[in-house]
Amino acid sequence: MTGDDTDITAPSRVTDPFRFEYDAPTLRCGRDSARELDDELAANGFERALVVCGQTVGTTSAVIDPVREGLGDRLAGVFAETTPEKRLATAAGAADRLRELDADCIVALGGGSSLDVAKQVSVLAARVAAADANNSPADAYAAAGSEFAETGTLSVPDEELVPIVAVPTTLAGADVSQVAGMTATPENGLVPEPASGGISDPGLMPAAVVADPALVATTPDDILAASAMNGFDKGIETLYASTATPVTDATAVRGLSLFQDGLLAFGDGSRAEWVYDALVRGCLLVQYGISRPGVGTLSLIHAFGHGLTRTYPVQQGAAHGVVAPHALAFLFDRVDGRRDLLAEAFDVADADDTAAAIVDAVADVRDALGLPTRLRDVDGPGPEEFPSVAKHVLADSFMSNAPAGLDATVADIEGVLEAAW
Repeated sequence: MTGDDTDITAPSRVTDPFRFEYDAPTLRCGRDSARELDDELAANGFERALVVCGQTVGTTSAVIDPVREGLGDRLAGVFAETTPEKRLATAAGAADRLRELDADCIVALGGGSSLDVAKQVSVLAARVAAADANNSPADAYAAAGSEFAETGTLSVPDEELVPIVAVPTTLAGADVSQVAGMTATPENGLVPEPASGGISDPGLMPAAVVADPALVATTPDDILAASAMNGFDKGIETLYASTATPVTDATAVRGLSLFQDGLLAFGDGSRAEWVYDALVRGCLLVQYGISRPGVGTLSLIHAFGHGLTRTYPVQQGAAHGVVAPHALAFLFDRVDGRRDLLAEAFDVADADDTAAAIVDAVADVRDALGLPTRLRDVDGPGPEEFPSVAKHVLADSFMSNAPAGLDATVADIEGVLEAAW
């Protein structure tokens, strides 16, 4: 019970008014759907595609060959230079390649890093197109670097954005999204000192997403497991976010159920086709509607993820795996957290203590994936740095989506970090 005698475990029976504005990409999902890329590009009126991916993806025949074959004559070229750092300089190189090949769309192939770089490329290409005739592409890139160094983001032109077709190979959930992370370093000459941040704009939502379980199955198990925890948490947060809607409730509940079944089977060693099909479908569903114009549903867990990885090399999915159960336990101690819907998604609605059962279900998925369980076991901050991390967690923009009544303090966040240690 809370101080005003409100039962935080009682689900609300009142349907609040809501507004759901969403320009969703075309979703094409199914085994070997990458071989249908020509049809998807034709349906969108795209003629020449630049594939943007990482070096490993670009040289792995099981991944790149189906994409090449699927694009056929619409393949203009491949830029296989993205890295996990999502550097602005990398995007500038890809934008140069896009212009050289006269490509009219980008096929973003790979994990979240490649998809985020592709969105940067779209913005840089549009800024070059909008630049004064007296300014070179290098001038446009330099201006972008200056803006990013000062603000941590880039303004997105209203016109000339290059459309993106996303072909994900991991389960991080960066494909059905209008946001992208980015960094820059002084070595490339675009910024005076290291900078990090991101961009967001409805125009950066991919025109289409081609989700092929056969490609996801080529991803190494450890990479897939870490990415999956990040994507899985998107569904969890979508349900308890203050910005939740009945539309996202429905897709997140079904998506989490599929995700859970697939991840537990994957953790048990099954590599059957149905496992990858469940993972890909679950990932698509938990993403649907979470990234919308002016609003999103990511919240407490993702804010922790940002705080733990901001200046530390710990992988995002590992950070999520460590902190998610503890963050949820804290959340349920303060607010209802839509535990009825989460319990439905995880099939624990009959549990005596649904909050504890939900936390256990999330920990079970984390453990099945073989992810770290303690903060001390990852390359992240130590206890002496928890006060600073806690301040960054609370300042994270995603905290604006936290449930009403959570009202976390620095001491609260430190407590969660200490419990995770």
